[in-house]
Amino acid sequence: MVLPTPPAGDDWLGLTSEPLDDVGGLYSWCVLPGCGAVVLFSGTVRDHAEGREGVTHLVYEAYAEQVTPRMEELAGELRRRYPGVGRLAVLHRVGPIELERSSVLVAVSAPHRQEAFEAARFGIDTLKETLPIWKQEHHRHGVDWGGGAQQIRAAVEAAATEGDMGSRAAPPPPISG
Repeated sequence: MVLPTPPAGDDWLGLTSEPLDDVGGLYSWCVLPGCGAVVLFSGTVRDHAEGREGVTHLVYEAYAEQVTPRMEELAGELRRRYPGVGRLAVLHRVGPIELERSSVLVAVSAPHRQEAFEAARFGIDTLKETLPIWKQEHHRHGVDWGGGAQQIRAAVEAAATEGDMGSRAAPPPPISG
């Protein structure tokens, strides 16, 4: 399956229920003549989680109306901190995702490797702190919301405490009625 269609500009931001399988296509999109480095991070579903063996798949849920503006804020803050960045992609899956499949992709191109590595690290760490996306882990003993949760913050606030991942709250229960 192919990734969602890239935009005409240099920021490719999106939330999708489609598989994020075409990592090579994302890499190719990031390559620019003035950039000598591309760093691509792919978060994949593994068979265990904190204290839980036998994970079979994950289900991601998102507050979709807030994801896009927060991705745009993340991109703006990343570009402010790393002005040499050429192209930036932040793509996240929602819905069920099987083992060994990508749930999130962050890719950055820059003139030099240090800026590309630092910007990509900032991108994934800030995504985890600022986007209202939650994962549900399905494992051999049942279903649990993912551990390591934290309060959702603005990208600028996350940037101020980079490296301090805190704790992220599970999503509120669905409203019935």
